[in-house]
Amino acid sequence: MNQVQTLSRSLTKHVERLEDRQRPLDFRLIGRILTFTRPYAVQRNLLLVTVLLRSIQLPALTWAVAAVINGPIARKDVNGVMWGAAGFAVLSLSTQFVMHYRQLLALQLGESVVCDLRQALFAHLQSLRMRWFHQTRVGRVISRMTSDIEDVRIGVQEVLFVTLVQVGQMLIASCAMLWYDWMLFLMVLGLAPVLWLINHHFHRRLSSDLRNLRESFSRITATLAESVVGIRVTQAFVRQDENARIFGDLAEDHSSYNTAVLRTQGLFLPLLDLNSQVFIVLLLIVGGYRVLQPDSPMAVGDLVGFFFMANLFFSPILIIGNQYNQAMTAMAGAERLFSLLDTPPEWSDPKDAIVLERMTGQVEFRHVTFGYDAARPVLHDVSFSAAPGQTIALVGHTGSGKSSIINLVAKFYLPQQGEILVDGHDLLKVNSDSLHHQMGIVLQQNFLFYGTVRDNIRFGKPSATDAEIVEVLDRLGCGDLLNNLPDGLETQVGERGGTLSSGQRQLICFARALIANPRILILDEATSSIDSATEARLQKALNVLLTGRTSFVVAHRLSTIRHADQVLVLDHGRIVERGRHDELLELDGVYARLHKRFVQQG
Repeated sequence: MNQVQTLSRSLTKHVERLEDRQRPLDFRLIGRILTFTRPYAVQRNLLLVTVLLRSIQLPALTWAVAAVINGPIARKDVNGVMWGAAGFAVLSLSTQFVMHYRQLLALQLGESVVCDLRQALFAHLQSLRMRWFHQTRVGRVISRMTSDIEDVRIGVQEVLFVTLVQVGQMLIASCAMLWYDWMLFLMVLGLAPVLWLINHHFHRRLSSDLRNLRESFSRITATLAESVVGIRVTQAFVRQDENARIFGDLAEDHSSYNTAVLRTQGLFLPLLDLNSQVFIVLLLIVGGYRVLQPDSPMAVGDLVGFFFMANLFFSPILIIGNQYNQAMTAMAGAERLFSLLDTPPEWSDPKDAIVLERMTGQVEFRHVTFGYDAARPVLHDVSFSAAPGQTIALVGHTGSGKSSIINLVAKFYLPQQGEILVDGHDLLKVNSDSLHHQMGIVLQQNFLFYGTVRDNIRFGKPSATDAEIVEVLDRLGCGDLLNNLPDGLETQVGERGGTLSSGQRQLICFARALIANPRILILDEATSSIDSATEARLQKALNVLLTGRTSFVVAHRLSTIRHADQVLVLDHGRIVERGRHDELLELDGVYARLHKRFVQQG
């Protein structure tokens, strides 16, 4: 248990260091959030009017009660009492009407702001380059779009406008108490700091306890998710008892934090209530004494009104304290959101970028040096050319630079040195969208999106008709394989294609790439997940489909490499051999040794 608590504290500090859950109030951030309300200025201004009315109405109700007591009741005027009660009822109804529209307008405004923020964030994410995604954890990206935006939503819908109502109510109640009796008002001012200090102290403790509680719960959910996803490995290594022990320790850890929260709340609320009772006692003594004085200008109704006004003055202190904690959380969420929105793309196309209307597919590398970390290049002085329609096979050990060449051809990254030309144009000056519209990619990780088989194939060409989809499948020679699925092309692939075999997933990825009729085709170990029987069916179709397209193939299977127009053999980021399959075998060099190993493994 002590080890778990040590790990728990270490993880908590690490998470807090990476993503603090709270930030001090920052009026620049508040102003930037409010800029998202500009398209909804009419709605926002109406909301501010309801906030002002709401701040006035509750003190007005209290003043009405005191006025009826001092007036009609003191004079024993029955009609006056009835008229006063009727006026109070009408004012009470108006408060409900205003409260309804204040909440409705705040919810609508908050939802509009959150919707715009989500769209702006998603659009910005699409503009970021591949390096950023490789360096950023998926969980943090999702957190920006979910929990951080929800924190901002609460800040807009609740914190801002509720706080304005409470502050307005306190100011009006203060003026009313000062008007009723300035001496009693001074006593109230003397007690207010005491209540504020108690509230501030306990909220700091609660904030720390709740942060620990959230983090411990995150560890529980993460462990649970990991256990469910990895259940096959768990059972294979008989880890059930050990995993249950670890989870039990985390659950006890979470329970201890929950107990700390309950203990703090259990002390705070009675203490706050005790202070309220002490204040009432003092107010009764001092206020009663002033009313009972023969020459006192303070009437009983004034004392009653003062009591009510004092309640309206003190009750917002607790509410504003809660809102302050939520405001700090909203500040942290807003800071992370705007930090992401302010992250510029690593590079952007120049304004005068060349739009490639119809590529021939000629690709040339000229003395290209590249590294994911500029200080540690993974490609060194790489030069080669691919004529339109040629198939270029990339061969080499893991880490030799094959995928790096693919990433550069696809313009996912830019080289640190050298030039990459497409149809004679420097890739730096080429419009990226026009390049990618004429490029098809099939990766080893055959990623499918949630939806039907038809939806995933159409991903490569949204305007594709059903007839075009069937034609592509027939050309691949795999239409019957997919038609054997329970619902044919309407079969739901599940999350990441989990309901399909690896071969079926890869076939869908082939169809998705080829339906776009690309001029440049990239196959990054695309047949590694397909069994030999399925590959045999695909090989003839691939030979036909590769004809007329410039293709870059990273493959471990000889069937794909044998017919390549040019084989580039890489070793530690350098091209050490190049030529056709038969030519490289005659050299009896690196490729020949790799070929021998492939044959032995085959």
